[in-house]
Amino acid sequence: QVQLVESGGGSVQAGGSLRLSCAASGNTYSRYCMGWFRQTPGKEREGVAAITGGGVSTYYADSVKGRFTISRDNANNTLYLQMNSLKIEDSAMYYCAARAARFGVCPDWNSLNLYNYWGQGTQVTVSS
Repeated sequence: QVQLVESGGGSVQAGGSLRLSCAASGNTYSRYCMGWFRQTPGKEREGVAAITGGGVSTYYADSVKGRFTISRDNANNTLYLQMNSLKIEDSAMYYCAARAARFGVCPDWNSLNLYNYWGQGTQVTVSS
């Protein structure tokens, strides 16, 4: 069982930055592929970024490439999402998610149903 707790959301003006964190419980954290997803009211939850267990490989949605950076600290069981050059359309509830995967890889990284554990979410609001 893995418990995930997100933090770091808030309100920011367009062009600004935020860093989200996700603290994970459990002693096999490095075996999990970790992802960030977001959702706005009335829309489906979408993948933002993912990172393999060892942190070697990362994956991004086209809409955030070059602006967002996913990283992880396996010594402290923490996942991060650095968000720069934020746009109004980045406003959403952001969720971190974990999936147990052999060698911690992330095939089909943005498929929601492959993730076993979800946090409660942290709100990001970007204004003009």
